[in-house]
Amino acid sequence: EFMMRRFDPAMRTVASTEARLEAMGDRAIRASDLLRTRVDVERSAENKALLQSMDRRADIQLRLQETVEGLSIVAISYYAVNLASNIAAPFAYDLGFGEKTLKAILTPLVILGVWLMVRRIRKALH
Repeated sequence: EFMMRRFDPAMRTVASTEARLEAMGDRAIRASDLLRTRVDVERSAENKALLQSMDRRADIQLRLQETVEGLSIVAISYYAVNLASNIAAPFAYDLGFGEKTLKAILTPLVILGVWLMVRRIRKALH
């Protein structure tokens, strides 16, 4: 009993210290979890901003590509109309057409043909 009276306060001190250390450990774990959550939230916000930026760039690139395709249709059609009119010129004179009339007839047909060809290529790629 003498020993128990002497050890009892020491044992209570050890138990109290153990409880305090465990509480400090729990608080450290909670603080770590909060920091990890904060880092995850910031990383998610950065990723969202990066994805939005990439989406805008892809949209701009698509619009630029469509513009270039439109200009390509015009350029290809211009050269194709001139080539077709040079090839068909002898036949046009036999049918009674002038060169300007022949180009006027060929232009919508060539533009339609080039546009359909570009559209078919675009569908094949997608």
